Amino acid sequence: MTSINYNDFPRAGFRRRMACWMYDFLTSVAVYMVAGLISFCIFMLFNNLGFIDMGEYEHLIEVQQNSVLYSGLIYSWNFFWVAFFFVWFWNRSGQTIGMKAWRLRVQNLDGSLISKKTGLKRLLPTLIGFGNFAVIFDRKNKLSLQDRLTQTEVVVLPIEVSRAKNR
Repeated sequence: MTSINYNDFPRAGFRRRMACWMYDFLTSVAVYMVAGLISFCIFMLFNNLGFIDMGEYEHLIEVQQNSVLYSGLIYSWNFFWVAFFFVWFWNRSGQTIGMKAWRLRVQNLDGSLISKKTGLKRLLPTLIGFGNFAVIFDRKNKLSLQDRLTQTEVVVLPIEVSRAKNR
């Protein structure tokens, strides 16, 4: 099998990026919800072990909602797992689940996979989705805000390459 040169593929346009973003947004909501379930189960366990005082509240969720510390810990845990989801997939294969569906790949300008550090830098403008609107105004280079900030690009993989990668 011949080696794939990822530099030869065209950059992704706005519509394909936004369709992919919708898939990944829904996936990230699911990751957030599962992380939330796990974090609240841990919170309940700590309550049952006596580490958390219910105070004047009747329900445990009220304790969490009225505590900056507990809410901060739980929401940080949930967002950590969403961030981990994106960075892990980008670093491992260059593709999240949505990117696989739309045959997109994020990569360095030389065609190599991005590092975890680069993935973290891409995270905020990517998650919000607004960074992709820069592609509308940059029709020649098709670079989003997150691409420019991290010297990366998102390319469209041909069907043959996408199928070969998924085997």
